[in-house]
Formats: sequence, structure tokens, C-alpha cells
Amino acid sequence: MAESHYTPAPSADFVLPFELPDAGLRGRFLRLETSSTRALAAHPLPEAGQRILAEALALSALLGSALKMEGRLSVQIKGDGPLNLLVTDYFAGGGLRGYARVREDDFAEAGRPADFATLAGAGALAITIEPKKGAQPYQGLVPLSPGGIAACAENYFAQSEQLATVLKVAAAPIYRSGSGHGWRAGAMMVQAVPGLFAEDIRSTDRWQKVLLFMQTLSDIELLDTEIAAESVLWRLFHEEAVRLRSSLPLHFQCSCRKERISSVLKSYPAAELRDLPDADGVIRTRCEFCGSVYEFPLSSLQ
Repeated sequence: MAESHYTPAPSADFVLPFELPDAGLRGRFLRLETSSTRALAAHPLPEAGQRILAEALALSALLGSALKMEGRLSVQIKGDGPLNLLVTDYFAGGGLRGYARVREDDFAEAGRPADFATLAGAGALAITIEPKKGAQPYQGLVPLSPGGIAACAENYFAQSEQLATVLKVAAAPIYRSGSGHGWRAGAMMVQAVPGLFAEDIRSTDRWQKVLLFMQTLSDIELLDTEIAAESVLWRLFHEEAVRLRSSLPLHFQCSCRKERISSVLKSYPAAELRDLPDADGVIRTRCEFCGSVYEFPLSSLQ
């Protein structure tokens, strides 16, 4: 079942909310391509690091698009492995951006690993919700799981929200003739609807079936833009009444502004500013999220 006048989800850069009302469950299906490619284009990361960053972008969009508020949701990883910092942001309205840092010396010394456990090491995953106005910011923390981004998120919901949640995330590099290399990411999440019986749902046969169905969900189904999202949901849940909502578009977005950076620089003492310019007398700053470089002649800041 879908909303009246339902329009099928596009092939990529969307999140599709759905419900399994008879089972007391809700979910979201997501696929990124243009937005994830743009976000990763600013970062010279090894492929393993790019994969984790793409998966984190998908997680941010899954969680952030479910919030009925103006503001931002951030997913952050801090660990003691070669990939020691990762930040992704979802902005209300469907904007996404992300940044990750891999220490090259540590990465090489570890044998250039591809698995999440070695790359991230021990640390924490933080999910931060920052409303634009009104409510106070909220942050939840869980230890990093060696199982990867999806396992970390499942632990977050179990500990912080106490909601039965199952989640699968995938990412892969793509190449299209004429458009070059890119990155695609896909994800699906199913969880209990908050309410009186949400805590008991784990013991139901329906929940156990959902777990089994999700185990059959392949990376290809998440990532292949030739496979419609509705087809994937039908295969998994055709025994249930599935209620589809309208899909929400996703896009790359960065909040850096030249005026804001100029204001920050102007707040520096004059003695500190004199140490910042390049040899030509211009201060250059680079946004780590989008790669934009901003130039400020020292004379314009005094």
C-alpha cells in the first residue's frame, strides 16, 4: 500500500520511509550516488576509508531524515586506529556532507587494512542532534563495534533509545564512462515504533522473521540503481502490509561561508594574523568538508 498519488522513488539520492503497521514496525530505505560522490571527492582517502565515510553518510541520512525538526544531525567516530576521525552531517531538507581523516603512517604500518575494526580501532560513535532553535542539543555515545557502522548504530538504538532495530549498510566505488569514478551507498533500517509494546517486540515471531529477511538483503539490492526500492521492499515484506510514504530527495550541502571565515579571522589579534599569510601576503583556508579554498589578503582583515 502506498500514499494516494504515490510517485516511485528515484534511482538514487533519496530516502524512502515505509511502515509495517500490523507488525508495529517502521523503516527507511536509502540510496546515495551523486551526493556521496560529491562528498567524497574532497578527501584523498584510501578506498577503505572512503567506504566507511560513504556508509556513515548513509547512516546520517537515515537517522536525520526521520527527525521532524529544523537543524542538524551528526554522526562522529573517534578511534585510536588509522582512521581516527570521521564526521558526517545531515541538514534538515536533505543536505549531506562528510569528512574523514586517515593517518597515512599508521595505515601503512597496520598493513593498509580494509576492515572496520582495524581501521577505526577502539573508540566511540557519537550521534548528535542540534535543533536550529528551541530544544537543547542531544548527544548519544556508544563504543565502536568491530562489526562496522551498522552494528554501531544498532547498539546505539539498543542502549540509548531502547528500540529494537536492525540495519544494513553498504558502499562501493562505481565508474561510469564519461562521468568518471564515484561512490554509491545504500542502507535499510527497520525498527520498532515507539510505544507501550516496543520493548516486547524482540520476542515476537514477526520480529524474528524481519531479522531473517534482513539477512537475505544483498549489497547489490542496496546499491544497484537498476533495482527499484519498491521492488526490494516487496521481495522482503510481501507477506506484510507495507505502507509506503513519499521519498525524500538528498543532496550534497556544505555550510561553509566566506563571510563567516572572514569574521573569525578578523577576531584574531593583529600579531597572530601576521603569522598566517603565505609568501604573497594572502591567507588561504580550505574547508575540509567540500574542499573549497578561500583567500583573504592580509590587508583586507586589518
